Amino acid sequence: MSKLVQELKDLKAEKDFFIGFDSDGCVFDSMEIKQKECFCPAFINNFDMQGAATAARETWEFVNLYSKTRGVNRFLAAIRAVELLAERKELKARGINVPSVAGLKAWTERETKLGEASLVPEVEKNPHPDLQRALSWSEDVTAAVKKIVRNLPPYPQVPGILKAAMPKADLMVVSQTPTGDLEREWAEHGIADFVRIIAGQERGTKAEHLEFAAVGKYDKEKILMIGDAPGDLKAAQVNGVLFYPIIPGSEELSWERFRDEGLERFFAGTYAGDFQNDLLAAFDAALPEKAPWEVNKL
Repeated sequence: MSKLVQELKDLKAEKDFFIGFDSDGCVFDSMEIKQKECFCPAFINNFDMQGAATAARETWEFVNLYSKTRGVNRFLAAIRAVELLAERKELKARGINVPSVAGLKAWTERETKLGEASLVPEVEKNPHPDLQRALSWSEDVTAAVKKIVRNLPPYPQVPGILKAAMPKADLMVVSQTPTGDLEREWAEHGIADFVRIIAGQERGTKAEHLEFAAVGKYDKEKILMIGDAPGDLKAAQVNGVLFYPIIPGSEELSWERFRDEGLERFFAGTYAGDFQNDLLAAFDAALPEKAPWEVNKL
């Protein structure tokens, strides 16, 4: 077991409640700029999609922003985008073949910590072309994020919520973003001191973060995950804990409702039931399953 995972397991409950916060697209309005300006251009370049750039961009944004796979790990996102592109008529008409992701897919199926820190040693011992391409792409993304993503404050309601929650709840970042990026972003805006630990992709999946840091240490009705993606909801459901959705397209309204009602309900024990169910229904409706190019077929 890695030291990073052990640190989560060693966390002791200091308060009666626990709240996990996703970061990208949830605490920070960073999903659009990261996906559109960093991830997608690097994807088009490294996966040789220049000849079908429009379709590649539409596909990438659907996978990562505007569907039920929003917020998925970057390597799983690349696999999904390539699989969808392989089916698109635009590429077939132009004779463009998508590159293989079989080697990358095999790696994601046997590795739980899907990040560059795990992929680098894998490529060193197994220099498979699929893995080399994925690593080159990921490194380009990381470099672009460091260069481009700055001056992005958290949503206006978040600092006040963190301050209000801290006296009663242990707070933690639960994310699949690289830890270095998370630490930089939270520190840059003066909110890192509100959380006990910042967990990125190097510490495992979001479900594992919750399992190791919270489950068994707090009553399950006193554990809450806040996120903007179905993967965040799944992490909460797998662990049998509560979930508050930051609904894409209505982020500030979502945070206002949590500030004005959700947090108080959570502490009062009246969060589960109709209140949570109504939120989950709105969250589900906000993210489609079918791609627009499938829905809008002529």
